[in-house]
Amino acid sequence: MLRNALLVLVLVALAIAGAFALASYSSAPTPMTENQAPAGTRANPLLTPSPLPYGAPPFDRIQDADFKPAFEAGIKQNLDEIAAIAERAEAPTFENTLVALERSGQLLTRVNLAFNGLSSANTNPALQALQEEVAPKLAALDDAIFLNGKLFTRVEAIWQQRDALKLAGQDLRLAEYYYKRFVRAGAKLSDADKATLKALNEEDASLGAKFTNMLMAATKAGALATSNAADLAGLTPDEIQAAAEAAKARGQQGQWVVPLQNTTQHPALASLTTRATRERLFTSSWTRTAKGDANDTRELIARLAALRARRAALLGYPTHAAWSVEEQMAGKPEAVQAFLARLVPPAMANARREARDIQALIDQQGGGFTLAPWDWDFYAEQVRKARYDLNNAVLAPYLSLDRVLVDGVFYTAQELYGITFKERRDIPVWDPDVRVFEVFDKDGSPLALFYCDYFKRDNKNGGAWMDNFVYQSRLLGTKPVVYNVANFAKPAPGQPALLTFDDVGTLFHEFGHALHGIFANSQYPTLSGANVARDFVELPSQINEHWALEPKVLSHFAVHHQTGQPMPADLAEKIRKAVTFNQGYALTELLGSASLDMQWHALAPGSPAPNADAFETEALKRAGIDQSVVPPRYRSSYFLHIWANGYDAGYYAYLWAEMLDNDAFQWFQENGGLTRANGDRFREMILSRGNVSDYAQLYRAFRGKDPSIEWMLKRRGIVAGK
Repeated sequence: MLRNALLVLVLVALAIAGAFALASYSSAPTPMTENQAPAGTRANPLLTPSPLPYGAPPFDRIQDADFKPAFEAGIKQNLDEIAAIAERAEAPTFENTLVALERSGQLLTRVNLAFNGLSSANTNPALQALQEEVAPKLAALDDAIFLNGKLFTRVEAIWQQRDALKLAGQDLRLAEYYYKRFVRAGAKLSDADKATLKALNEEDASLGAKFTNMLMAATKAGALATSNAADLAGLTPDEIQAAAEAAKARGQQGQWVVPLQNTTQHPALASLTTRATRERLFTSSWTRTAKGDANDTRELIARLAALRARRAALLGYPTHAAWSVEEQMAGKPEAVQAFLARLVPPAMANARREARDIQALIDQQGGGFTLAPWDWDFYAEQVRKARYDLNNAVLAPYLSLDRVLVDGVFYTAQELYGITFKERRDIPVWDPDVRVFEVFDKDGSPLALFYCDYFKRDNKNGGAWMDNFVYQSRLLGTKPVVYNVANFAKPAPGQPALLTFDDVGTLFHEFGHALHGIFANSQYPTLSGANVARDFVELPSQINEHWALEPKVLSHFAVHHQTGQPMPADLAEKIRKAVTFNQGYALTELLGSASLDMQWHALAPGSPAPNADAFETEALKRAGIDQSVVPPRYRSSYFLHIWANGYDAGYYAYLWAEMLDNDAFQWFQENGGLTRANGDRFREMILSRGNVSDYAQLYRAFRGKDPSIEWMLKRRGIVAGK
């Protein structure tokens, strides 16, 4: 997932997309210090540009109390800058208006990006409270910019004169971006409607921040806790020890704690042998934000959906989905709905076949019960083992985090793009587990700084993502500072972090996002790197996942962490064959969430806030998805992507980009695979381009034709039929 703050011109800090830290690693950069210094006794490090390499945030000096005054100063400075641009006596020009806008807000951008990183990966009550406080203020700033009539008059004048001004390339794209951004934000509304819009925007921002904090609290509270070790039968000794460490960290001595994951299903469900424990874990996950307590989000999300529908109507759109999808590669909700409708029948048919295989195994073992959601992963793992003689316990010793990162992810990047990595131990970080690498281009020149933070903490949002601390811009003379975050299980002290192959995919995926930021080569920060449409931004990340299974790459990182022996060839081949296993289920759970998202955001303006549970049930039924067979990957009430992370009416983007990445990877295979020539071409035509041209044209130029859904279904092994 990409977590992208889109400078200071977005409504509020948006979240959009793995990282690394080895538990036994002892020589680490300086972690962020305790925030105890009295206010006013020291200089606020956020108020001046960082002296560190690449302008990296000085996390060893930043304290919680620094953020509020820095936000206040940044907002004031940005408002002053905007007023100066809007009130200029000179006629509008590209330089004195659009370039001036690109240069504005640098203080607030610096504060906002550092705050995003901490509030998502290393938060605390003070940061959470500030997050809720500052969200509506950032929304109000956004409105102050894009609802400023005088400023819009200047932007519109440049757009109307674009031919006379002979704007071309990135200059023309920037003019188009700003004109559309102003119009879509409501610049042409009456003053009364602008006032209404501002109130809706501020409420949306406030509710999104509140949702994030409620979900984090609910996820922490919903962890499976037990004082009986027998409940955890089936987990490995290392996993049980990790559960004991998790309990100890919470002050629950003598117990074991299995923290919830971001998703509905939990990895431990594949291993836990006691059915009652599996049911407890699944139920805790499914009901985490629907228990009628202080962290119940159902009324909040219904309100969010209703106010977004009202805002869309105010802006002249039939639904929020129509407003949201307009700027995506898909263009219209109808295109998204048609795309999903093509996938649901074959995916659901395959899922039902998989369910029949699992039920047959349950019956064969004398289970005496009907397959339930908490049984699926446990028995699917047995089916997979029987069919491919493959399970996670066999794989894990060959998938140590350090080896996968350095000899897998970094190695692939070096082979494709010629870049190299050097660890920096002098760059301050926010947690001792975080590592920092300097990235050098193929000619040896400094290219970027890359942070990675991979282990789960209670004060970290769920899932995995990428974001920037500094955006690349030739105009501003800045190079990218990029980070990856994930939530892998932290091993017991002194033990290596061993991954599942899904974790390996996450590692490669998020680094694909990182490459999008690292290779950014734009004049303007607004158009730089991963600042692209939601249904295009996942192309770099998802195509990077493919390389994990390439024989040359897999053999390079899949080495036994104790013996040093490479993964046996027959085991590697089983992994490749198993790629299509259980894909009916995997695709359907994604389709369930994508369908929920689109239907929540297709509510008609003026509709009363719906009952969340009833709406969810009916929405899945309308989509043709049987949740008794496959529950959605994210239930509405804990669907962070769409309520607080900017993926509203955009979760389909993962599947749309899957169509793109499989189609594009077919091009790689047709042209020699893992070669520098292919990597350089992909870098030049996709990864470095940012938002400099129409996405369909950008893709067509690379591929030579429009994308086909064929390769997506073929890779998953999905076939139609009952």
